[in-house]
Amino acid sequence: MIDPAIIGLIAFAAVLVLLALRVPIAFALAGVATVATFFIFAFRTGTFLPERAIRATTSMVFSNSFDLIHSYDLSMIPLFVALGHIAYRSEITTSIYYAAKVWLTRLPGGVAMASVMGCGGFSAITGSSIACASTMGRICVPEMLRMGYDPRLATSSVAAGGTLGSLIPPSVLFIIYGIFTETSISRLFLAGVLPGLLTLAGFLLVIAIWVYRSPEIAPTGGEKISRREKIAAAIAAWPALLLFVIIVGGIYGGIFTATEAAAVCVTATAIIGFAQRKLTLKGLWESLRETCIQTTAIFFIAAGAKIFVAFIALTGVAPAIVEAVTAAEPSVITLMIAIALIYLVLGMFLDPIGIMVLTLPLMIPLVESYGLNLIWFGVVVIKLLEIGLITPPVGLNVFVIANVVGKEAPIDKIFAGIARFLSIDIIVLILIMCFPIISLLLPMGMR
Repeated sequence: MIDPAIIGLIAFAAVLVLLALRVPIAFALAGVATVATFFIFAFRTGTFLPERAIRATTSMVFSNSFDLIHSYDLSMIPLFVALGHIAYRSEITTSIYYAAKVWLTRLPGGVAMASVMGCGGFSAITGSSIACASTMGRICVPEMLRMGYDPRLATSSVAAGGTLGSLIPPSVLFIIYGIFTETSISRLFLAGVLPGLLTLAGFLLVIAIWVYRSPEIAPTGGEKISRREKIAAAIAAWPALLLFVIIVGGIYGGIFTATEAAAVCVTATAIIGFAQRKLTLKGLWESLRETCIQTTAIFFIAAGAKIFVAFIALTGVAPAIVEAVTAAEPSVITLMIAIALIYLVLGMFLDPIGIMVLTLPLMIPLVESYGLNLIWFGVVVIKLLEIGLITPPVGLNVFVIANVVGKEAPIDKIFAGIARFLSIDIIVLILIMCFPIISLLLPMGMR
């Protein structure tokens, strides 16, 4: 009889191969887990008895899928996805960018800074890095290129700014992490605020230094804007600020759970959109349709991941890895460096959700064995996934920007500009790992 732990490792390798071949994540996870589970039950007595494995395998697959889909926490995913789509059609997600552009356009690199701030605001509402990069890329990059900005700065600022959606709440990645680790999603949201703002400040500093050293990459000047226009633009951004306050302030003050905050924000966004006559019934219908499509894809991935997690638990591979690592007696620093390297390497080739659902069944028991805080570790993981979005050779956000811009900014130029922003990401990652209080300060003060 084959050791179940060996089957678990083989299955893990098989999933990696399938993902590299671009097999959809949900099918790769669920398919490999189902087949491998069938073989474990079929060979349980040492003899191949498939008739004994069918019922046990189907029970494992369907019970885990059913339990996940009926999870209360999972209900916030369609709510936050709908919030992003409705806010976009109500022009709320782009209001921060236009306000920042009005105030900063005459500064050296001001429009690039406004783009990063706009991406931060967009991300804080939609919770999707790729959606942020795609939408803001269509708005910001062509405008900067028209103004004479260097393509490296114009594209890399938006590609990097788009990653802020992974940390600044609401974040779909935090929701999935919370569900699979059984940690408080509300606390995870709050834990991502300070690291997200720190990253945002770092990106703005990169632009300022870059433009200071090479003034020719960001022409200054442009149309002079009156103080009245600046104040009007700032006031126009109030809906975005309101939504952020509801999510962060409501959760921190104990007024709302994360799910309740999502429901309140969706309702408020729709009311604001209709009141300002920027949202139509057709726009609302399109938002809900896109929400259903995107949510279905996420639910399929989550269900596949849940089946895979149950299979990993059945094999006992996680305890075996914990035992092996404990026997080697690595320090916490060595462990975290090894984990960071694994996530950074996987981030070069796979998408964030795929990496997370594939690695968490193995990483969480290991981290718990060292007594590390799972809220803090969640921020570290999301930060690593955020870095993967702009790391070559895949860098999903980079390819999104490249598809949006076309021939005006080849991928090699975007990656050339990204290097400066990656340095800030690495610095913030080190700070988060060395000083957990950066992530835990707000959750500890939560009511």
